[in-house]
Amino acid sequence: MVTAAQPLPLPRAARLRHLGPNWYASVMGTAVVGSAGVALPGPVHGPHGLFAAVWALSLLLLLTLLAARALHWSHHRDQARAHLLDPAMAPFYGCLSMALLAVGGGALTAGRELIGTRAAVTLDAVLFTAGTVIGLGAAVAVPYLMAVRHRVDAAQATPVWLLPLVAPMVSAALGPLLVPHLPPGQPRETLLLACFALFGLSLLAVLLMLPLVFARLITAGPLPLALTPTLFLVLGPLGQSTTAVALIAEAAPGVVPAPYDRGLGVFAVLYGVPVMGFALLWLVLAMAHVVRARRRGMGFALTWWAFTFPVGTCVTGAAALARHTGLAMYDALALGLYGVLVAAWVAAAWGTVRGLLSGALLAAPRPAPAAPRSGTGRTRSGAVR
Repeated sequence: MVTAAQPLPLPRAARLRHLGPNWYASVMGTAVVGSAGVALPGPVHGPHGLFAAVWALSLLLLLTLLAARALHWSHHRDQARAHLLDPAMAPFYGCLSMALLAVGGGALTAGRELIGTRAAVTLDAVLFTAGTVIGLGAAVAVPYLMAVRHRVDAAQATPVWLLPLVAPMVSAALGPLLVPHLPPGQPRETLLLACFALFGLSLLAVLLMLPLVFARLITAGPLPLALTPTLFLVLGPLGQSTTAVALIAEAAPGVVPAPYDRGLGVFAVLYGVPVMGFALLWLVLAMAHVVRARRRGMGFALTWWAFTFPVGTCVTGAAALARHTGLAMYDALALGLYGVLVAAWVAAAWGTVRGLLSGALLAAPRPAPAAPRSGTGRTRSGAVR
């Protein structure tokens, strides 16, 4: 929901009381604009300086949010604990992991020309390690809390539940970038196969959760208006997994023994083509729901950032398929999706800036309106603010 503008308290720490982990989605959405731009085929490789500037902005946003969230935990520990115990907010802790990973991976793709290879590798190594550890923790802790503390039911299922499960897939997609910078032999092979294991871990977990989300959508009706953009989150594991298997295959020659290196290349195509097909199907379905919600008065909420990072993963996935298949249609798909990504980023960024200036996005959330149907209108504590 979009909260009404309220006067902000004067103490700086008090303004951060309702700053939740969902804000990390803005870092992810900004970082992917730069990294997906670098992955585009053909002459679009020209504006590297622009992609580097967008990546630098994502780094600045990450540092700012890390500091703000540290203040939040220091001064508003009760609210931070309430976020963990809120089934609508707790899954967003996966966004912290993905923000770290997205900025780290962007350092080696979009940011390398700006800060140099050595600094980029060091920064990525630190952020990749931290993001992977946090992501694995979230992938276990959040489902555990949902099972023993949150008391959720199937009618409350939303794509937000996927967030902590997708975080290891982001590690799987970005880890191969670090493989060439490790010593040859077992260090490289260990990291590459660890990325493949993270791919499997995340994929199987998502396959367990996704049917709940789809069944809830079909049986309980459309999501509440403010949550409708979260349908785009389903694109995240689809595009990111396609990117992951492609980058793992590209890093495999000379790292894993034959015939496994060639087998990974075959798997990248056999897996990526049908998954990207399903991603396009879901994209059209999600867009239809968003158009419907917009006609019914859907206003800006932080959930609009769901339009960015998931679409960005589909850009990198389509670009990877273009490299592996040589088909021009995947080049065109990557370029078209990147246009959608840029438009979505502009809309989300503009809405966020306006919400910050008005104070609406940092104000206490309003209670959700009563749901006309069971489970279709329930939201909590500003998870979609």
